[in-house]
Amino acid sequence: MSQKELKEAFVSHLNGTTLTEVTFGSSLAPLCLLNRGLLLIMCHRGSEALPIPTRSILHLLFDYTAVIVPLVLSCTILSDILFQVVISLSLISVCMLAYICHSNTRFIEPKPFLASHLHFERVPFVSNFRVFVILKTAISILAVDFAIFPRRFAKTETYGTGVMDYGVGGFVFANALVCSEVRRKGVTGSKLNYITKQLVSVWPLVALGLGRLISVKMTGYHEHVTEYGVHWNFFFTLALVRVSASIFLAVMPIDQCLIFSLLIAVMYQFILDTTGLKEFIVLNNDRDLGFLHSNKEGIFSVVGYVAIYLAGVHVGVYVMQQRVTVKEWLRALIYLLMSSIGLYAAVCLCQVHLEPVSRRLANLPFCLWSIAQSLFFVSSLGLADLLLLFSKRSLSVDCVPSSWSLFREQEDLSSLKNKDDLKRLCLLQAINRNLLIFFLLANVITGVTNSVVDTLNCTEEFAVYVLLSYMFLNCFVIYVLHIFGITIKFW
Repeated sequence: MSQKELKEAFVSHLNGTTLTEVTFGSSLAPLCLLNRGLLLIMCHRGSEALPIPTRSILHLLFDYTAVIVPLVLSCTILSDILFQVVISLSLISVCMLAYICHSNTRFIEPKPFLASHLHFERVPFVSNFRVFVILKTAISILAVDFAIFPRRFAKTETYGTGVMDYGVGGFVFANALVCSEVRRKGVTGSKLNYITKQLVSVWPLVALGLGRLISVKMTGYHEHVTEYGVHWNFFFTLALVRVSASIFLAVMPIDQCLIFSLLIAVMYQFILDTTGLKEFIVLNNDRDLGFLHSNKEGIFSVVGYVAIYLAGVHVGVYVMQQRVTVKEWLRALIYLLMSSIGLYAAVCLCQVHLEPVSRRLANLPFCLWSIAQSLFFVSSLGLADLLLLFSKRSLSVDCVPSSWSLFREQEDLSSLKNKDDLKRLCLLQAINRNLLIFFLLANVITGVTNSVVDTLNCTEEFAVYVLLSYMFLNCFVIYVLHIFGITIKFW
């Protein structure tokens, strides 16, 4: 077998892992975010004494070490002890919280804290959710080509729940959370003009899809055909999902998008079960009969992704409702968490009485699982942020970027300057500023790395070194752009 065939075989015929492991593993990111914030709170006085250039370098190294390194190690050398890793990080969080509470000379009563007003420009846990989805995707697209990356985490062939399977649904859900309709920039003027505008707005995704298609075919880069098809790729899926969802949102009230999401997912599952569509997608391997046969996975799975997108719009509208107190946000996060648990129960029932989760089909169980996992992830990040807020209030500090702050009627200029500096030095803010560029850069470096490194036969130590270096390079470029206030947007 050629090197290309070996790499394709390496990511084929996989069955994934359990729902429990995927869910448990997703708690790692909120713990990293929490520990990073608690460490910043505990050492904020020392960091303020450092000169600005050194602080820039240290902040990058600190965020990289606290956030990126655990994510890389958890899917490589620590993957077999993931449970122990999560428990250890949880104990570290508990110890730091206990230390902060012990350092506080005055007791904070729950009622006044819950009644406190919050100050924020954007809902921080939504931004952090989008950043962590991108980070995990960037790590996985290169790590999957190394032997040290567990095969159970990779994308499944037809049925199963791999970590990378969720990445696709999570990406779609993350885009829906902050779409123009959620931000109250919906249909203006005639519906035809609005739909035309949406068609034009996805041209960068179409261009990127074409660019990836041409580069893959010209370089002979390995590709898993049953993932999207011969000519299709994720950029085309994103573009078609966005346009399709915009058409739905143009002709129906936005407060009914959850109903339509469920209807689409259920009807699509009904069609899969009662017609020959499922067999056509899974069993028919004759890809020389036309464009539809060549790209059946990518084309038909769009239906499921549209259902996920509309559910994400519904959640986005709910999250963006006017809330000002800690209590209101805590109630909202608990509601999202309970919704996630309910959807997980529905997924388990579907897997027993209907069929297993299938990213390849984007069937009803996959849609429910993607939404449930996204809600769990979002609510976990939000609850971690509330713990950070409590810690900041305990020590009367405000030194954690990408986090909630308590509302103050009057703030001195030095306090405002400190907040601006923190935003400018925050890696998470940097990635959030240029999300698409970060993702594109990760794809380009992944392709270059695969062309110069024998990913299948290198040692485990070298693989981890390559992955850490790759992520640092991605983060460094995006961080430099952020330091200089550069936002790259060509659409």
